[in-house]
Amino acid sequence: MVGMLLVISNRTVNAKTETINAADTELCETVKMALISSLIEPVDKAIVEIYKDDKNVPEGLSWASYDTEILKIKQLYGIGGLYEITLKVYPYYRAHMGYGEDEVVINTRGKLINYKHLKTYPRTATKGSDSLI
Repeated sequence: MVGMLLVISNRTVNAKTETINAADTELCETVKMALISSLIEPVDKAIVEIYKDDKNVPEGLSWASYDTEILKIKQLYGIGGLYEITLKVYPYYRAHMGYGEDEVVINTRGKLINYKHLKTYPRTATKGSDSLI
């Protein structure tokens, strides 16, 4: 009876699961994009908070997951527990005209932990006009 239990347990431990990558990128890049894309809501919240008092913020300020960097993934408890992900986000307006750089920390439950504004890029004026774009 004990021998049979060990055989059954051994099969479970040694069972391999193969990951199916149904994307046009390498698995590592796909996982990175999937992770960042799963954090859209808290990153949006951070961007709103960071720029809410900026009187020069352009209308329609946004950000793109493909232009976001993962700076750090911190394991808080054990494997499979809670993680904190630090992202570097580059908000833009119009046709991807950069407006700034920000650092955003979110946990894997989607909770916004912290955010920090790093840099604001100057807005450019349109040719032949005194108004800003």
